[in-house]
Amino acid sequence: MNSLQKKVSVVVPAFNEEQNLPILIQGLRKVFAAQPYDYEFIFVDDGSKDETANLLKTLNSQDGHIHYIKLSRNFGHQNALKAGLDYADGHCVICMDGDLQHPPELIPAFLNKWEEGYDIVYSRRKSAAETSLFKRTTSNMFYALANRLSEINMEPGTADFRLIDRKVADALLQFKEIDPFLRGIIKWLGFSQYGINYVADPRHSGESKYSFIKMVRFAFQGITSFSIRPLYFAVYLGFGFSTLTAICLPYVLYCYYMGHAVVGYASAGWASILMSVFFLGGLQLIIMGIIGIYVGKIFLQTKLRPNYVVESSSIRQQQHDLVEF
Repeated sequence: MNSLQKKVSVVVPAFNEEQNLPILIQGLRKVFAAQPYDYEFIFVDDGSKDETANLLKTLNSQDGHIHYIKLSRNFGHQNALKAGLDYADGHCVICMDGDLQHPPELIPAFLNKWEEGYDIVYSRRKSAAETSLFKRTTSNMFYALANRLSEINMEPGTADFRLIDRKVADALLQFKEIDPFLRGIIKWLGFSQYGINYVADPRHSGESKYSFIKMVRFAFQGITSFSIRPLYFAVYLGFGFSTLTAICLPYVLYCYYMGHAVVGYASAGWASILMSVFFLGGLQLIIMGIIGIYVGKIFLQTKLRPNYVVESSSIRQQQHDLVEF
């Protein structure tokens, strides 16, 4: 197929990005003006409280390449991204954020690798010099923990800035998970993948939508979406403490029948007993919490609720033929 006949869809979730979107669109237009592709920009308004929705409607009336999907409320970044993927009909789909930290100038490199035959071209974010030590450390910890506990291997710095081929996008349409972790799903899918390094630009305006608490929740979402290893960890921990108790039991019984004080408890008294109770109680709550997360996922999945609800849109949802791979 000639590249002149190919269409590229760019999907951008947006939450309170009215200051950033005009600059992003300007950058995207500049990039695609030099590319031999038809294109569409699909912006998903994820329940913004500012003028993002009205701005997108105005831009849509001025430029037929710009489309919007307004969700009825904030459904979260991953669900907003999935909404855009569900509506995109390009031969390939590029996903990026609307805060200008994903440079549009990287898109030609994505397209070049796609033309070479790669089905997925993803980005690896390299920390800039001004990135805080805390942010770098927590990011590395997330990927290390996720790779250790899950069944996929995500490279540090990978995020949702990527290009996927049409057949990959069609494969994603078959997923009906209520709590999708798309960067993990796309890695799990396989296909031929290629990574490109980049240094993120500073956020142009506004504040990051991901607080520390949200990042921790996102980490748990990713880990529990692709592995049941945390449940095995809970089992192993239980066996470990049971074994330790079994080893100590003969000594405790000996001291009891011989009338000796158990070493540690005679001197420490109530404090050591209290600390033991608190430690084991906390451990039990952690294990119950791990189990509860998985039970909660099952509960939500059985409801079969949609990932998002569209309030209005300038584009029809595409009906793709699902392909078996």
